Amino acid sequence: MSAETTPTTARAAEAPAGASIHDIGYRHYDGERHGRAYVRRSLYVQSLRGAFGIGRSARSKVLPILLLTFMCVPAVIIVAIAVFTDAHSLVAKPTNLVIGAMPLIGLFVAAVAPQLVSRDLRFNTMPLYLSRPMERSDYVAAKFAAMATAVAVFTGLPLLVMFLGGLLGKLKFADQARSFAFGLVLVALFSLLHAGIGLLVASVTPRRGFGVGAIIAVLTIPYFAVNMLMGILWYNDRQGPVEWLGLLSPGTLMSGVQSKYLDGTSDFPGEIVVSDVAGAVYLLVTALLIAGSYALLNVRYRRAGL
Repeated sequence: MSAETTPTTARAAEAPAGASIHDIGYRHYDGERHGRAYVRRSLYVQSLRGAFGIGRSARSKVLPILLLTFMCVPAVIIVAIAVFTDAHSLVAKPTNLVIGAMPLIGLFVAAVAPQLVSRDLRFNTMPLYLSRPMERSDYVAAKFAAMATAVAVFTGLPLLVMFLGGLLGKLKFADQARSFAFGLVLVALFSLLHAGIGLLVASVTPRRGFGVGAIIAVLTIPYFAVNMLMGILWYNDRQGPVEWLGLLSPGTLMSGVQSKYLDGTSDFPGEIVVSDVAGAVYLLVTALLIAGSYALLNVRYRRAGL
């Protein structure tokens, strides 16, 4: 009785003469296989470390450390003034420190966002990420969370310095805790908004230099243009449109929110505080920008070829 022919033996019979299978040394993996959550968490940690140059060359650490130092210097000065003059409160509120540091924060976002996404686009590493049990939405979620956390650390550390310095200066704990809590709320909103905008702009181009320039333009040009228009209108006694102009840039949007809801001092002309209706619109626009930028990032990474 002839042996039954199977597909395997049929393919073997069709193999070229002299063909053989070589063992090139790969070992079979018998350990635990982690799922999407583990991959997403690992990508988040790796991206957050990279934002501050951790695990990279010494040159990559210079700019984040330098910018972080510049962020903390005003906080140290504010605490020193309160301590040496025996003041009963700090000369500036944490929320105003964040708004005043807008140019530095813009530089940090412009430096970090292209680092997180542009390199993957330029070197076409997305297929390697997706070869693991990870979806495109996982990639976006990990990068967005890492960017938001990096901005939160960058903006929140000076606030922590002010809070601890105020306690060491024997200022009232209740007042310091309240101001610090308001500052943390602003940091959270600020970080989510600027993380979304920065990553969305950076994901458009694989060129890191173009991404840096585009982010600086998007964050700084509208901010200074809107402040200039506000000043012109205020000088010409046309105060009505001033509060609505704040909706036209991320920086003035956050400034309006902190002065209305977070006990901050307004930096609008004449220290205008937006009305209740305008304040509600400011919150709505902030939420729409955060959700919209995240949704557009997911759309961007669902495109074919990425």
